Amino acid sequence: MEDIIKRINQLARKAKESGLTDAEIEERNELRKRYIEGFRSSVRNQLENIRFVEDEETQ
Repeated sequence: MEDIIKRINQLARKAKESGLTDAEIEERNELRKRYIEGFRSSVRNQLENIRFVEDEETQ
C-alpha cells in the first residue's frame, strides 16, 4: 500500500509541475482505484470485527 501512495504522490507533484501524459493519467486513475478498494476493504474488515461488550453492572 505504501508503494501505491508514494506513486500517487509522485504523479500528483508532476501534475502540478508539468502535467501528465495520457498513460500517466491512466496509471494515476488505476492506482487511486486500487487505493480506495484497499481502504474500503480495511474499514469493512474493522467494522465486521467490532464486538459489543455489555457493562457488567447490567448483567
